[in-house]
Amino acid sequence: MNTRQMMVALWTIVRSEIRRFMRIWPQTLLPPSITMTMYFIIFGNLIGARIGKMDGVDYMDYIVPGLIMMSVITNSYSNVASSFFGSKFQRSVEEMIISPMPNWLVLSGFVIGGSARGLAVGIIVTSVSLFFTDLQIHHPFLTILVVIMTAILFSIGGFINALLGKKFDDISIVPIFVLTPLTYLGGVFYSIHTLPEFWQNVSLINPILYMVNTFRYGILGVSDINVGAAVGAIAVFIVIFFSAAMWLLRRGKGLRS
Repeated sequence: MNTRQMMVALWTIVRSEIRRFMRIWPQTLLPPSITMTMYFIIFGNLIGARIGKMDGVDYMDYIVPGLIMMSVITNSYSNVASSFFGSKFQRSVEEMIISPMPNWLVLSGFVIGGSARGLAVGIIVTSVSLFFTDLQIHHPFLTILVVIMTAILFSIGGFINALLGKKFDDISIVPIFVLTPLTYLGGVFYSIHTLPEFWQNVSLINPILYMVNTFRYGILGVSDINVGAAVGAIAVFIVIFFSAAMWLLRRGKGLRS
């Protein structure tokens, strides 16, 4: 395939993915905004009023970046996992695999589509948060960079999950038993400085902690970890996940009976 043909193929996959989640927006875009509104009301207004400040900022302001990042992570991951597994189940993915399209293009198309949904939900949640607080972004470039990198990383993760999954139940195992605990324990609602030293050290193993804190630093200018090292770690994870997905595609893992 020449460059023009590859761009047309890539755009076809991306457009199909975006149309898929936009067509059913009451199921893909609306629920996260309602859920996060409940978080803002319960944790921000009701509980936050009792907590006061966290790391020198109002508790409502403190949790907003974490909740935005949580919505981006969840939706980027679930979009690709459900979409690609659906293509596997319907065997339509076989047409892409046997076509002249290179594997990296197929992977990139689904990842861009998943990232688009994650970022779209992130924008919606950010808009909702403005009804509860006045966000002042301290480092705009870093904020945009880390949210895009996070959406890409978890879109690739969703792709790997869909590749290895053998039934629809396999798609829900990772979000329920891995993503949700790591997200809640990733500093979304608290600073790790409030934890005993042992649990602070345990928290540093959680990769989502670095994403949430880097995003929080971009918006509020406060962080529990070294921001430069966190951005580098996210980039390394993207390379590792992308390489793993490409290896699985080349081996036909989950695609060949």
